[in-house]
Amino acid sequence: MKHLSKNKRSALSVGFSFGGLVVVTALSGCALFGNTDYSERGHEVIKTSFRAEGIAGLDRIQQDSFQALCSNPVASQAKDTEALRVSMQNKALAAIAQPADGNYFGDWKQGEKIAQSGRGATWTDKADAENGGGCYNCHQIDKKEISHGTIGPSLWNYGKLRGKSEPVVQYTWNRLNNSKAYNACSNMPRFGHNKVLTEQQLKHLMALLLDPASPVNQ
Repeated sequence: MKHLSKNKRSALSVGFSFGGLVVVTALSGCALFGNTDYSERGHEVIKTSFRAEGIAGLDRIQQDSFQALCSNPVASQAKDTEALRVSMQNKALAAIAQPADGNYFGDWKQGEKIAQSGRGATWTDKADAENGGGCYNCHQIDKKEISHGTIGPSLWNYGKLRGKSEPVVQYTWNRLNNSKAYNACSNMPRFGHNKVLTEQQLKHLMALLLDPASPVNQ
């Protein structure tokens, strides 16, 4: 029950964020039917609902190019934007930094703690506090966990099924860093790109997924 309660707390915070996005999407979506005023009102809701406090600044409500494209369901799937999406993905992939020391793996036990934790990056957190990954909010990782999300695929036996070849290791590292390098409109957080997790934390998650000794691969 200890893990369940932690995951529930993480899920609550994510659910709140998603809930806010649903409202905004609904308002913005009306613009697709010819009334652009609703889109503007949607942006106003965001602006008036957030305030800068602690480490949470108003820069968080500014969309980057990926978010701007993917917030428009018509434009993001249109044929004439396919080349743009591919170009954006390729640039994102090329910008991913590989481990400075060439080592991709840390401690899977630490990786499990990061996967369990959804804490961090809120206005009540200190700037030097370590963030969690909240991985169980979207994935099944270890079958002993009874609370996990299904937005993303199951990661159970991730390494056991794929092995630890160089392409698999690099793909996994890149995905954790910036998932939009492979799918412009991916829902997965850009842990490395947005500096949500440190390089060492990413190495711990790599070990959780690919280390043969990790319970994920038993």
